[in-house]
Amino acid sequence: MKTIGSILIILILFVGCDDRILYQENNSPLPPKGLSAFALDNNVEISWLPNGEGDINGYNVFVSTSLNGKYQFIGSVKDEIFYDRGAKNGITYYYKVSAYDLDGFESPLSRENVFATPRPEGFNVVLENYRNQPGLAGYDFSTNTVGLYNDLYTDIYFEYYNGGYYMVVWNDTEIQDMGYTASLDDIIKSPTRGWSPTKDVRLILGHTYVIQTWDYHYAKIRLISSSQDEVSFDWAYQLQAENSFLKVDRKSSRNRLIPGKGVIDREMNQ
Repeated sequence: MKTIGSILIILILFVGCDDRILYQENNSPLPPKGLSAFALDNNVEISWLPNGEGDINGYNVFVSTSLNGKYQFIGSVKDEIFYDRGAKNGITYYYKVSAYDLDGFESPLSRENVFATPRPEGFNVVLENYRNQPGLAGYDFSTNTVGLYNDLYTDIYFEYYNGGYYMVVWNDTEIQDMGYTASLDDIIKSPTRGWSPTKDVRLILGHTYVIQTWDYHYAKIRLISSSQDEVSFDWAYQLQAENSFLKVDRKSSRNRLIPGKGVIDREMNQ
């Protein structure tokens, strides 16, 4: 009788345990959808659509340096936006997000494959007219330095000529006018064709220009001011060779930006 009773207790415990597992699986939240990852300077903005279930308590964010690699937990947030301030420029990061409810049940990881490669950017760089100040007319994106217009590593230089303002590149470099943009952020990716056949572009206030450098890196500048003596521009530069993504496109989430919210500092094991 004692043995039979023990067996019954074990069966009851086993069934109860199995019911608990089934209950958890059936009541876990759905995985988040609509993920986007936007490259910033040593930072990535990840956003997604609201889960829509009434008992969602927050979201967990995970990162990996390879698509099919191990994803590392980097933080939790209550809203549908997260800033990965531990990201490093020139490294591609892949992201997944899960949702968890008030009972602590967690969804599977999101199924979408999203990634971003942070890249440096700068503001209000001033170049002089090379005809008057040749040593202050050129710009090297790789070192973020102003220098001699015909230096071996100069990517672009400024020229004022016959009433026109021009940005000029050398024969091993390409440049293209992308037209007027509200900000530097509007140009997400470099084109693959349409480069200037004359190796220069006429500078117009508010226009953004994309550059393919001699060593196959991509950059963009947006003209802020111009005169016969100098021009100023904002810029962004992709550290990964042949990576044409220059994106910082926060239109979809601009109204939901909350300073200081969802920020996690961490170091990835590279």
